[in-house]
Amino acid sequence: MANQFQTGIVAEASVDACFLTLSIKAGNEPAVKSILALLPQVITEFTARYSDVNPHAVVAIGSEVWGRLYDTKPALLQAFPTLETPGVMPNTPVDLLLHIRSDRRDITHLLEEALYKPLSEYVDVVEEIFCFRFLESRDMTGFVDGTENPQGEDRLSVALVGDEDAEFVGGSYLHLQRYVHNMKKWSTQSLKEKEDTYGRTQDDNIEYASADKPLTAHTKRASIKNAQGQSLELLRQSLPYGGVKESGLMFASYCRTPDNFNLILKSMVDGDGHGHTDRMLQFTRAVTGQAFFAPSPQWLKTNG
Repeated sequence: MANQFQTGIVAEASVDACFLTLSIKAGNEPAVKSILALLPQVITEFTARYSDVNPHAVVAIGSEVWGRLYDTKPALLQAFPTLETPGVMPNTPVDLLLHIRSDRRDITHLLEEALYKPLSEYVDVVEEIFCFRFLESRDMTGFVDGTENPQGEDRLSVALVGDEDAEFVGGSYLHLQRYVHNMKKWSTQSLKEKEDTYGRTQDDNIEYASADKPLTAHTKRASIKNAQGQSLELLRQSLPYGGVKESGLMFASYCRTPDNFNLILKSMVDGDGHGHTDRMLQFTRAVTGQAFFAPSPQWLKTNG
């Protein structure tokens, strides 16, 4: 069963993570394709050796390089979405993502080395962002992150492609954004203003009642329903990053369809048609935006 999907997609949240994005050097696609086929085994052996600290990794291929590597593609794979409001959510495509995590920084580092080394001759590093669990799974703004994540078996049904795309069963559509927070501006807000921005309390993480929630609250704009009244769910594997000069959030979401992410992003940025956009975007900005697909380990091996 584990070979039907990359376990790092749905595994429970980790303490430590690294997001390593890569571009393939011109003409090296055949070599990279062969190496990608071998990486699932590297991950399997590594995770068995260090199982006590829950290491995981996801290998994902960018939407815009996919056709240079493979003849067939996931049915819904598309570029990072373009919105009506320009410039707010940039599209900064890259070729590959290694999403690596564990409950120890040194083990995350060792797994990153093991996956990057065979690729290193054929790729350039675009970004290498190290993340960590902050306090009680909070964002750097002080609010708990990932409260609405699906739990248990629901994580698989939300994150993994099913029989609707038979060749790519067990794969996942992944969207990645790096946000930079304006912590100086955020710190000038009162606690009530901060809680209204999120639509939940800070200390005890209680979501406002629907009637009390501002239409600009993050929980309002990022929690939407489809035409049938069903919530559009994502499996978020986000973590904060940063230091004294800059800090923010690496937002990573996995889903069986890219549509959920695209519609949520549109709700945040373009709003509800009446000027109500996500107020949190007054305090943070996205500096990257990338769309990937993470195939099953077996698919990578077979198509190497």
